[in-house]
Amino acid sequence: MPDNSLLVLLDEVRGKTLRMLQDVSEAEARWAPPGLQNSILWHAGHSYILAEWLALRTLGEATQVPDGWFEMFSWQSRPANVSADGWPPLSAVIARLVAQRDRLRHAVGRATEERLASTLTDNPARSVRSAIVHGFHDEACHCGEIQLLRKLQRSG
Repeated sequence: MPDNSLLVLLDEVRGKTLRMLQDVSEAEARWAPPGLQNSILWHAGHSYILAEWLALRTLGEATQVPDGWFEMFSWQSRPANVSADGWPPLSAVIARLVAQRDRLRHAVGRATEERLASTLTDNPARSVRSAIVHGFHDEACHCGEIQLLRKLQRSG
């Protein structure tokens, strides 16, 4: 039986992320405030990478990451070092986020209680369920960053 709370959390968080990205222009997507380096585009791409690693990968699914995206959007990335023409368009990231939501719903929906309660091989102190929740929570935090960047853009 699927863990409906994980599915609700997925729908709430990813739904809000996608709503926050509506009507964001390419220029707005790439803007970062002075002194910072993370743009709306980076936060959106980072959300994609988080879900690949913390949800899909932990559930045993193959990750689907375009070439260069891990280096560009992961927790190890350095956005200031990416050339202006090295970034994908926001529309490509949004399309990936939409398609990924369907893959996440399928993978989470078929995960057994035993699988969700199992521990991670690389971190026995954490369960698969906790990794998934951590990933969704982290995306929610990045969605808040996107919202803040949009407010800053409108105030200027």
